[in-house]
Order: sequence, then C-alpha cells, then structure tokens
Amino acid sequence: MENLQNIDSAMILDSLGDGVYVTDIDRKIVYWNQSAERITGWPSEDILGRGCFDDVLCHVDKDGHHLCGEDRCPLHRSMVTGIRGELPLVFARRKDDRRVPVQVTVAPIRDDAGRIIGGVEVFRDISAGLRELEQAQAIQTISLEHELPDDDRIHFATHYLPHDIVGGDYFGIRRLGADQYGIFLADVMGHGVAAALYTMHLSSLWDRYHSRLAGPAEFAAKLNAELSRVVARGESFAAGMCGLVDVAGRTFRFAGAGNPTALVFRADGAVERLPCEGLPFGLMEDASYHETVAAFHPGDKLLLFTDGAVEVCNAAGEMLGVEGLIRILAAQGYPAAGLRMDAMEQELLAYSNAIRLEDDLTVIEARCLS
Repeated sequence: MENLQNIDSAMILDSLGDGVYVTDIDRKIVYWNQSAERITGWPSEDILGRGCFDDVLCHVDKDGHHLCGEDRCPLHRSMVTGIRGELPLVFARRKDDRRVPVQVTVAPIRDDAGRIIGGVEVFRDISAGLRELEQAQAIQTISLEHELPDDDRIHFATHYLPHDIVGGDYFGIRRLGADQYGIFLADVMGHGVAAALYTMHLSSLWDRYHSRLAGPAEFAAKLNAELSRVVARGESFAAGMCGLVDVAGRTFRFAGAGNPTALVFRADGAVERLPCEGLPFGLMEDASYHETVAAFHPGDKLLLFTDGAVEVCNAAGEMLGVEGLIRILAAQGYPAAGLRMDAMEQELLAYSNAIRLEDDLTVIEARCLS
C-alpha cells in the first residue's frame, strides 16, 4: 500500500495504453505520455512547449475536415464550453507522416476555484477496428445506392451524412408506375456497426415489399411486423415514414412512424408541416398506421429528414426543432437557392457549439417540376 501511495499521476498516465496529452489554456502542450509517443512516433522532447495546432498531429476527421483551427478543434472547443467531448474517429499524423486512426476524448481542466486552466485529450489507436468498419461501410454503401428516377416532371435528391464510418439511417426511392414514386426513410436506434446491420435488414425488406407502397399504411404495417420479429419486445427499432408521390394526381400520400415532421415548401412561399405520427417500426408487432394525403403541385418542394436535422441542442439545452430548421433554411435562401447541405451542417454545428453532429443525418428532397 505504501508503494502505491508514492506513485504520482504521471507514472499512472504513463502506464496507460491510450495516448494522453495536456495543454494549457493557449493549447501549449505541457504533458505527453509514453503511449502518445508510441502511437504517434513523436517523442516528448519534440512536443513539450509546442502548440497542439503547431504542425504536430494535424487532426483530420472522417470527412476530411482539418480540426486544428479554433473553430473545429475539439480540445479548444472543450476548454471554451467547459463540456467534455468525444470523436469516434479522427486521423492523426505520425512523425513519419503516416496517418493513424484514433478515437478521441477531450475534457477541460479546472483549478480549485473552478476556472478552466487547460485541457486534456485521450486518444486510442483503432487501426484494427477501422478495417472492419471500412468493410461494413462498403457493404452499406451498396445498399444505399439507388438510381434516382429520370422524369421531367419531378426531381429527387438525397443527402446522407453518417455519424460514424457507418450509420443507422436508411432510405429508398423507387418508381412504382408511370406516375408514382415510392419513398421510404428510417432512422435505426443507436449508432455504429449494430445500427448499420439493421439497415441491411431494412434494405432487404425494402426490396421485398416496396410494391406495397401503393398503400403507404399497408406497407408500414407490413414492415413493422417484419421488424418486430428481430428486436427484443418493448424496444423501439426505427423511426421513419413511407409515402407515395403521384405526379399525375399531384398528391403525396404517406404514413408516419415517429419520424420528425416533414415539410412542403409551397410555390407561393408558404411552408406546410406534415406530422409523421405513429409508433416507430418494431415497437409493437400489431401496430396500425394512418395514411395522410397532402397536395403536391408544380413548384412545390417536399423535404423529408431524420432527427439528426432537428434534435440538436444548444448550450442552454434548447432543441432546435423543426421551426429552427425552417429558420436555418430560410436564412440560406431555401427553397429558391436550392438545398446546401454543407451550409446546413455548419449551421447545425454552430447552434450546438459542437465539433461534429451527434447523430446520422439524412435528407430527401422531391421537387415537383410540372
């Protein structure tokens, strides 16, 4: 017991398999443990006293964004906000210029008075796990490849941004007749590989039952019954919605399953909200679903999205919500200016004061042209 009491914190940190470094409030590195040396190849004598932004680790996220500027640096953001953060995948640069994938956790350091005086970052080499994730990503990408319909009367666009390498959102668009198009959108509970595996099941069910979208409520009930067989009783499986666009009839018929409210931007400038009420898919095997019909005329734009677009909270804990999303889109000139996903992502990040979105984000847009 006496020997353990004499161990200081540096000895403990050097015994960890994870890399650990500590910076002052100006992001100057004041501590660099032995595993940080091993993972990055940077010895402490080359690191101590340098800024973590000073051409050292040169962090890049999975989407290619450089993270060492103040706007995107997770450690800087943690010290500014006082909030711990985690990034499941970041690529750090080794001294030999090779990139190593790491999982990063950051936290502010406070003095006895509660003032933030620095920050700590812990990072773990996830090279082995990344190879499996990349294989899963390749398979999931195939399941999400849809040839969008070619029709002068309507235009579809899809945007998908997973939280991790793989995600838990699934969507499908398919022509069902000369004038009809089926749409399906689902958001599986959770993240990562487990959620991605469920999207594979959704893909197979979409292929098997999409013809039933002639009746959206019937399709929703069938999909729900099938999903209920593969999840534990009482667990929510997936929020979502499904619908049928009838170009000739100028209608959008849909059934909701706990998805966020869909939006129709009318040609006259009005915005109509389409509530997607109904039990999430997989929650109750014998759940029934209600069909709703909305007009869809030339000049109208239909926007469907998963909750990653609206369930974003600011520092005060206030959720952005659908109304907040409408404000963001309006500020970007939508719908006249078109949908700009990069700009939307930046506004969502600015609202949440986060480095990256905390959930998968999928947006489907349908434009009625004539």
